[in-house]
Amino acid sequence: MPWWPGRTRVPSVRPLAELPDEELARRAGHAGDNDCFAELFARHGRKVFCACRGFFSDTQAAEDATQETFLRAWRSLAAFQPGDFPAWLRRIARNVCIDQWRRSRHETGVDPAALAQAPAPGRLDASCEAHLMAERVRQEMRRLPPEQRQCLELKLEGYSYEETAARTGWSPGAVKSHIQNGRRMLWRKVER
Repeated sequence: MPWWPGRTRVPSVRPLAELPDEELARRAGHAGDNDCFAELFARHGRKVFCACRGFFSDTQAAEDATQETFLRAWRSLAAFQPGDFPAWLRRIARNVCIDQWRRSRHETGVDPAALAQAPAPGRLDASCEAHLMAERVRQEMRRLPPEQRQCLELKLEGYSYEETAARTGWSPGAVKSHIQNGRRMLWRKVER
């Protein structure tokens, strides 16, 4: 709206890109502001897709889950309490993925292990590939023998060999051996 003498000036409005997620969510939820919701989608759509893509081996299923996530978020925005918007959105995405996985398992009789397989490398951007690789490592760590898994987890949390030995009751030499063997097994599994 142009300004001319005799007319009151309209105060400047902050561009949507400068607003925090919580403010955009409030405006979209309470005032039904589609532009605010579009900005939230622009900020978080790719991250939600990557999270869904890590859950499904099929790109179409991940796209469907992403779309459903934002539809549920839109319907629930009025009840959103100010807080960590990305965490709230991730919880919705996780629930959507679980719901879709259960539906597809019952409809098609697909083996759950087949749904968790990672896609062929090179088809996704680096952040999605890193996310998928991290998820693959977590899955394989769960399959390690308990002593190796426990020692590796404590080492990843930053504990020294001595601290890990004190927590587990094994000698520092045994801890080093478990960590080394666990890393070797993990590397072989992930490399395949």
